[in-house]
Amino acid sequence: IGFVFQFYNLVPNLTALENVQLAEEICTNPLDAREMMQRVGLDKRMDNFPSQMSGGEQQRVSIARALAKNPKIVLCDEPTGALDSETGRKVLRLIRDVSSELGKTVIIVTHNAPIADMAQTVLYMKDGEIAEMKSHAHPKDVEDIVW
Repeated sequence: IGFVFQFYNLVPNLTALENVQLAEEICTNPLDAREMMQRVGLDKRMDNFPSQMSGGEQQRVSIARALAKNPKIVLCDEPTGALDSETGRKVLRLIRDVSSELGKTVIIVTHNAPIADMAQTVLYMKDGEIAEMKSHAHPKDVEDIVW
């Protein structure tokens, strides 16, 4: 399982690339860290530290790190929570595109209800239990989501 956290959880004294390479140290079949950085559009920022990057860039490093583990499932906890709407859309588009290309199942936890419209299946939780389940035959495109 790969994790994408709301507040990135990057190691501050490691470069962006080194943060992604952490996956190589703990996984048996990781994907190449440099390739993941390229996939998230940060090939020119590999040597930067988190403090030298914007929130959107840090979130993309977090996504690259999660994907570098080569998980079957990627759990995203409020991946747009700390981002403005434009950057949030970019992050959602990235999660959608890369997970589709790599054949990953993505689970997004969010309080931002419009994001649910881009999902194939939506589970609504109440008091720790599934309160409702909806399926979207035609999920909305990220660009069509308004929040």
